Amino acid sequence: MEQKANKLPEGFDSLQDAQKQKFLNLKKLKDEGKKVVGIYCSYVPTELIYAAGAIPVSLCAVSEKPIAAGERDLPRNLCPLIKASYGHAITDTCPFFYFSDLIIGETTCDGKKKMYELLNNVKETHVIQLPQNNIDPEGYPFFKEQIIKFKEKLEDYFDITITEDDIRKAIKDGNEEKKNLVEFFKLSSLEPSPISGLEQFNVNEAFGFQYDRKKKNEEVKTRTKELKDYWEKELKGTKDERPRILVSGCPAGGVKDKILKTIEDLGGVIVGYDSCSGLRTYMQLVDEDPNRDPYEALAEKYLGVNCSVMSPNPGRMKDLDYLLDFYHVDGVIEMTLVACHTFNLESYEVKKKVESHDIPYIHIESDYSQNDSGQVRTRIEAFLEIVRDNMQYKEEAYN
Repeated sequence: MEQKANKLPEGFDSLQDAQKQKFLNLKKLKDEGKKVVGIYCSYVPTELIYAAGAIPVSLCAVSEKPIAAGERDLPRNLCPLIKASYGHAITDTCPFFYFSDLIIGETTCDGKKKMYELLNNVKETHVIQLPQNNIDPEGYPFFKEQIIKFKEKLEDYFDITITEDDIRKAIKDGNEEKKNLVEFFKLSSLEPSPISGLEQFNVNEAFGFQYDRKKKNEEVKTRTKELKDYWEKELKGTKDERPRILVSGCPAGGVKDKILKTIEDLGGVIVGYDSCSGLRTYMQLVDEDPNRDPYEALAEKYLGVNCSVMSPNPGRMKDLDYLLDFYHVDGVIEMTLVACHTFNLESYEVKKKVESHDIPYIHIESDYSQNDSGQVRTRIEAFLEIVRDNMQYKEEAYN
């Protein structure tokens, strides 16, 4: 198969230094003949990509800049994440997309699955079909067949053979990575938290662009140990008056500064994420039983991700019960993106669940623009005051 030359995309010089380094590292791997597969979602079983000898990379979807270009083909009243994803692709402003040999989509929502049809005109895109819910037993054999088709697509596209031994090794390596990331996310359950939620978000994001899995695992473990040691020596036994906030809802990369940074600038501390930015993807491991069909094990793990695209979605409510208690949460801020219908509708059930724990809740719907940044700041500031009052009331009642 003919491959394009591994030159740098236009506009590369305008990128920030940290981003440049990620892209240069990926370009080096491409120059060495490494295969790259671009993905958008945590429902994609990356074990198969590693088993194919390729590198999975998360594609750009968090900038407002390409949205205007995306709206030339897409409706304006569409989720900003989808418009940004497509806009980056057609303007060639995402080097990860540029260097990807193949793109993998998934039918998580109506907007994305129709966008993938257009994206296929830009670069070959294979779409994994998802069942409508993850509590119907009939969904698992269906998804298992989709995983097998995905494996066959990788074999056909790269002209390789993926063995079960390749898959089992990738599963084992992936489980080690998940365990290490779970330990990293668990740090913020400590009181006081030794890491801010924004820093945790940034570190996790950076780990996603570490292409050497062995080195990545070493870095995660090292960073986790450093923070644990810091907590033991400097923070253990001290009191932190800041409200402990769980951020719930949509992927937050596109509103990181507008919402996540604002929460912590105003005196809150984000201790956990009920989203793709937190434990949701890592809590369940893939069964390594050598007698188990590996495709069945992968289907079980990935359908266990309790995203709002599943209907009904009782697993997310169970996860919330766990997260609210585990992180000692004082307040929940649910962030949903404009036109993300599944998360917006499911916010009704989330509100009921959170308030059943006697924890304040607020729902903020936003997009990637800065048009509502003042309003968002005002709402977060007022909410944190409500949370502080509730904390004080509980403390007085307890004493």
